Amino acid sequence: MYALTVIAHVLDNETASFLQKTMECAISTGNENGNLSYDILQNEDNLACFVIYEVYRSKDDFLLHRETAHSKKWKAEIASLIAKPRERIRCHTVYFSD
Repeated sequence: MYALTVIAHVLDNETASFLQKTMECAISTGNENGNLSYDILQNEDNLACFVIYEVYRSKDDFLLHRETAHSKKWKAEIASLIAKPRERIRCHTVYFSD
């Protein structure tokens, strides 16, 4: 399995818009054959900070995801909503619980 964690710091007045656009992407991503999970988390101490945790069957499945229309749309739409560049941590899973 292949996992990706994305940390997004959103402009304070754009959190609702960011969340709506990210939810749309999450729903579409969940319909991809290679996607196992797409979780959206909001920092309880900083409501403008979101963590997106994605799990795919393989790195190839993740690379296919990046080419989907919904992924490209999300990247374009959220570009003006974030306060600083997204942080990404890409991982090969060592242990994955159900």
